[in-house]
Amino acid sequence: MGQGKIMVILTKLNGKDIMINEDGIETVTETPDTVITMTNGHSYIVQESVEEIFRKIVGFNRACRARASREGHRDE
Repeated sequence: MGQGKIMVILTKLNGKDIMINEDGIETVTETPDTVITMTNGHSYIVQESVEEIFRKIVGFNRACRARASREGHRDE
């Protein structure tokens, strides 16, 4: 996936996976269901908690930076 297209895999209430572009997330709230509201106005209800979503995004961003760093060293 290209730069700026950080996708995280989450689980809808029906058990099906959904990939969400992290850049498009406007808010994540627990009401008690976790509702993700996107900048385009679409909303998704997922099984993961706010904390789990945060950890997935941070983990994915770290993995991308580590991969980019390794690839940058290959050019030297």
